[in-house]
Amino acid sequence: MSGCFYFISNKFYEDFPDKTLMKNKESMGGCLHDRPCFFAFPDSDHPEIFWLIPISSQIEKYKVIYEDKVKKYGFCNTIYFCNLLGYEKAFLIQNMFPITAKYIVETYVHPHTHKDVHVKPHDEKILIRKAKEVLRAYRNGKILIFTDIHLIESGLFSQK
Repeated sequence: MSGCFYFISNKFYEDFPDKTLMKNKESMGGCLHDRPCFFAFPDSDHPEIFWLIPISSQIEKYKVIYEDKVKKYGFCNTIYFCNLLGYEKAFLIQNMFPITAKYIVETYVHPHTHKDVHVKPHDEKILIRKAKEVLRAYRNGKILIFTDIHLIESGLFSQK
């Protein structure tokens, strides 16, 4: 599952209500539309857990936030920018959260090739490294992630 993009079920939002999670938008203009999609990578310690990072096309909004953090701290590892299917996207590490396969409903596939969509391997390595750094800092008491990942993890572990 690593490096691909996924859509998640509404059941996840029912089981883990959190206003900071990017919600599914099922209907747009009368058409069903699965959004957002999430970049996934496995947890290092718990193979049944995956971490999902939402992506956004609101580049200008997140570039302002990114630049503000760089000015304030000298770096920003909570937002990462790279191309996906020829378009720049913002990967919102600050909004990542854990999940299990039970809540994944489908893989994001290229509309023309019908193959799973991936980021370039170079970007995947950077993205996962940054996400793990942010997660490590979060576990050491730095609130860099908006979602209550501890609550979600506890709920996921209790489902075993």
